[in-house]
Amino acid sequence: MEKLSGASKVPRKRKPRFTLDDMQLFLLSLPTLVWYLLFCYLPMFGLMIAFKKYRVAPGKGFLWSLLYNSEWCGLDNFKFLFANNRATTINMFRNTVGYNAIFIVLGVVLPVMLAIMISNLHSQRLAKITQTAMFLPHFMSWVVVGYFVFSFLSTDNGLVNRLLIRFGGSPVKWYQKEALPYWPYFLVFLHIWKTIGYSMVVYLASLNGIDASLYEAAVIDGASKWQQTKYITIPMLKNIMIIMFIMAVGKIFNSDFGLFYRTTRNSNSLTSVFLTLDVYVYNSIFNSSRPVYGYISAAGFLQSVLGCITMIVANAIVRKVDNESALF
Repeated sequence: MEKLSGASKVPRKRKPRFTLDDMQLFLLSLPTLVWYLLFCYLPMFGLMIAFKKYRVAPGKGFLWSLLYNSEWCGLDNFKFLFANNRATTINMFRNTVGYNAIFIVLGVVLPVMLAIMISNLHSQRLAKITQTAMFLPHFMSWVVVGYFVFSFLSTDNGLVNRLLIRFGGSPVKWYQKEALPYWPYFLVFLHIWKTIGYSMVVYLASLNGIDASLYEAAVIDGASKWQQTKYITIPMLKNIMIIMFIMAVGKIFNSDFGLFYRTTRNSNSLTSVFLTLDVYVYNSIFNSSRPVYGYISAAGFLQSVLGCITMIVANAIVRKVDNESALF
């Protein structure tokens, strides 16, 4: 009986204690936590504006105006996105999704290629100089880039037109309808030029984490650089490439406003090329004579919902193909 009674005793679980290491980790994560609370979660309360006719009450705060001075309007604020004719609406969503699809594909393939090429350079100094030069455009504002583009494509004194005249050609009015076929290539090039350096850093960090003994074993077996890249580097980068792809798909309904608005100088002749969802919202707000707070919130809410859906669908497809590479 004593043995049975002794065996029935269950050891008490120790209460988890908040150790000094936990406190250090908490303090390290505190700034990020505060940033997300202030700029990501707290503003979500303002999504109510998308379903209300927001009116500012004089002498009252934002919350009082939103809760007591604004009427519910259902989905009326979303209708302005489809207020134009059908062709304009289709063109707007086609440009937004189409450009982003190209950006997503090139934004995964090209940074990986450049990261592999830079990691294989024998001169570390040259590798650092190249990496810095490619990373620098990320810090440039689209306003500055827009002026650079204008200095190249200006009809009167642009560098491109001067070169065309020098070689016997005729100048081109780059911001008029005659240059319409060239602008999709310009926009894709400018986006890649500005973002490729930032994306490449992620893959360079992943390359540095690959075990060097794998390459040493491959060299002993007589593998070439291409074979090392094909059977070691790319498989080791596969997970991070898929994660970056899924995260990029989540922003497929968002567009870089500075790229499409500043570089084209909002030329009416180029509207069919650069009209995206963000540019359309800005132009609608700029040309409106009444408060449009609800329109802005409705557009942002729609982009977030559609982006979330596309990211979930992309992750589900990846999970069926390769469960270990899925983001969640």
